[in-house]
Amino acid sequence: MKRPSFLRFFPLFRENLNVSLTAVKTNKLRSILTILMIAIGIMALVGILTAIDAIKGSVTDSFNQMGASTITIKAKSLRGESSESRRRVRNQPHITYKQAAAFAEHYPTPSKIAIYTTARAMLEVSYGSEKTNPEITVMGVNPDYFPVHALDFVSGRNFSQFETSSSGFVAIIGDGLLHLFGKKEPVGEFLNVDGRRYQVIGILRSKGAAFGGGVDKQIFIPIGNARSTYGGESLNFQVKIQPNIGENTRQAYEEAEIYFRNVRRLSPTDQTDFQIERSEDMLERSMETMRIVTIVAVIIGFITLLGAAVGLMNIMLVSVNERTREIGTRKAMGASSQVIKQQFLFEAIVIGQLGGLGGIVLGILAGNLTSIGMKTAFIVPWLWMLLGVTVCFVVSILSGYLPALRASKLDPIEALRYE
Repeated sequence: MKRPSFLRFFPLFRENLNVSLTAVKTNKLRSILTILMIAIGIMALVGILTAIDAIKGSVTDSFNQMGASTITIKAKSLRGESSESRRRVRNQPHITYKQAAAFAEHYPTPSKIAIYTTARAMLEVSYGSEKTNPEITVMGVNPDYFPVHALDFVSGRNFSQFETSSSGFVAIIGDGLLHLFGKKEPVGEFLNVDGRRYQVIGILRSKGAAFGGGVDKQIFIPIGNARSTYGGESLNFQVKIQPNIGENTRQAYEEAEIYFRNVRRLSPTDQTDFQIERSEDMLERSMETMRIVTIVAVIIGFITLLGAAVGLMNIMLVSVNERTREIGTRKAMGASSQVIKQQFLFEAIVIGQLGGLGGIVLGILAGNLTSIGMKTAFIVPWLWMLLGVTVCFVVSILSGYLPALRASKLDPIEALRYE
């Protein structure tokens, strides 16, 4: 009874595998160096792509933490503008509280609107004998600031409307200031902020070290208090709008630009003298930058692999020369040219895949150092792993084919005479 073709193929596969592993073991140093070359190329490819995936995840998480589907209005920098452009600007570069409040009062799209300003930066804050490093930022905010920026309270409460309008000396603190209080409950205690005493009424949940991590080292005071204490109309305010669920964000963006132009008293012919951005647009720009970086990383990885492929081909050619008598012996014992070619191709594939597997493991570990640094989840890049295995297989075939072809064409009689 004739055996199925796949059963006839299996002994040949096993024989080629044994011959390849024997050749790898016989030339350990050369094989290890070749495997290491390929592993470094794959590590560069998989590692960089894994790191980029970690950065993408961190950027996306940070935008979600900052509040989904938001519109930000802030002052436009005139740095680099020509004198003619500066002359045509009707308003001062900064946005005043009156302008921000007028916009919030008349903006028609149902939304939460955060108005805020950086009152002081690089400040030292104390509680009793305990002090922080001079790295604390004081933010003047309205009550909507916290839900719009997706900031959660661990304990305490938000500012009341009375505290906001009456310039109350109360504060909400980030997680990074809790060490001042030791084991005490901070809510109800008084902090010394720039020579003034503020009562802590709320504590925010930590945002970690990613893009939103600055929140942990911030103190939030009512916007009225910030104005009366830190400079009034000289402060530069920002506005962040979060349209209610179901509202058209594109329409909300267009209305925000129109109404803020009215607030800034701009005529139809005046250029817009403020910046307005949607969070989706900023995220898309960030992702576009990541796509460009990914393409560059792939090119760099393939250039590295090209060097590894040349090295593998050179090693295989040397191997053919060293094993000429062995090839002659096999042919004299009945091995066909096709079998010899398959054996050398198989050897190149084994070396390539061993290097590829090592490179994938090293690449995942190296790439996830970025995840550890950003405190994001460990990433297993299945797509890049599959790409690494496929690339190694293709590199092995391309690098091993010419040496295998050369081995298969050796004349057995001449090969047996080779010294």
